[in-house]
Amino acid sequence: MWNKEIETMPREQIKALQSERLVKQVKRMYENVPAFKARMDEKNLKPSDIHGIEDLSKLPFSYKSDLRDNYPYGLFAVPMKDIVRVHASSGTTGKQIVVGYTENDLEVWADAIARMLTEIGVDANSFIQVSFGYGLFTGGLGAHYGAQKVGATVIPMSTGNTARQIQTMIDFGTTVLFSTPSYAMYLAEEIEAMGVKDQLKLKVGIFGAEPWTEDMRKTLEDKLGIKAYDIYGLSEIMGPGVACECTAQAGMHVWEDLFIPEIIDPETEEVLPAGKSGELVFTTLAKEGFPLIRYRTKDICSINLEPCKCGRTHLRINKPSGRSDDMLIIRGVNVFPSQIEEVLLKVSNNAITPNYQIIVDRVNNTDTLDVNVEMSESMFADEVRSIERTEKQITEMLRSTLGIGAKVHLVNPKSIERSEGKAKRVIDNRKL
Repeated sequence: MWNKEIETMPREQIKALQSERLVKQVKRMYENVPAFKARMDEKNLKPSDIHGIEDLSKLPFSYKSDLRDNYPYGLFAVPMKDIVRVHASSGTTGKQIVVGYTENDLEVWADAIARMLTEIGVDANSFIQVSFGYGLFTGGLGAHYGAQKVGATVIPMSTGNTARQIQTMIDFGTTVLFSTPSYAMYLAEEIEAMGVKDQLKLKVGIFGAEPWTEDMRKTLEDKLGIKAYDIYGLSEIMGPGVACECTAQAGMHVWEDLFIPEIIDPETEEVLPAGKSGELVFTTLAKEGFPLIRYRTKDICSINLEPCKCGRTHLRINKPSGRSDDMLIIRGVNVFPSQIEEVLLKVSNNAITPNYQIIVDRVNNTDTLDVNVEMSESMFADEVRSIERTEKQITEMLRSTLGIGAKVHLVNPKSIERSEGKAKRVIDNRKL
């Protein structure tokens, strides 16, 4: 088990530990990963030029395209005989992203999840239902072994079969739920429809793998009767558990003994100071099988260096507002899906549900933005004028928030497809 003292280590000691591990990591990668050596050589850099974290900005960035160009095992830093597990994730195009773990990597990963769980009060008396997908996706197994590490009872549900998920929560006494926020919202909707909320023992929800807003947090907490915590991770860096909220719910602590986060301007690649929003970049310090230096995540957020009232000294990242590659440029205006979600969640719950879809198109060389929003059952039964008033209200709210006009369409209840994993909120027909 990890040393609990690491979580409250003075920042000077954290930086010294990071420097020591960075120097070793760069040397090991230079000697074992040809693609990294080639990029270092392009910059006329040698491992001896890196003396600590003050030299981090000298090092080259790495990108998702590097993983695809070296598919499947070209970026591994150990022989395949030392890799005991692989995971993979795939986007909408191109080859899968393949990552590998040594036995020690899996131990460190489980420790990182266990740290997260203990900081929000999960312990050996907890019943944890893992409704992330198992298999090549890192979510299910990552959460599973971390939960075992704290001695909790693990219920490995994976995704799907929503009615069975809910019945299992009731029968098995689930107290902690791991899932995507969009699937948690779907579960909450079905629990409400079944009228079984009072039969649940849920206390905590841990949600990640896609952006979600503070308004969605409040909605989930109200509907499920829980405290909802944000977790951050990505397969390339480790999986879930890279960063997570404490009970203060004021940003996610990054385990800085394992990772170095930076925020950069995505255009100029300049490192930005704490508090400034930009693209999140990660360097792994303890990974053996698949280490990465200055990996550009595409996630947009900021770093918070202020002391946290929980007492942990590891810095926090604020909730990502979206991804730079998810950002929509519509008629010259930058639009993130999370902005639209934030508006919709401010509309009366009696009028609409949290299910929506964004459709972008180009008509006569002009971008169009349509937002389909599901009506609630009560609104569906209401008169046409009420529906029109609600559409107008949302249209005005979106124009005020986004700075551009959108056509809002209230659609029939349950007409938008539900997701058991990451929700597909955007259809951009301009790319088809």
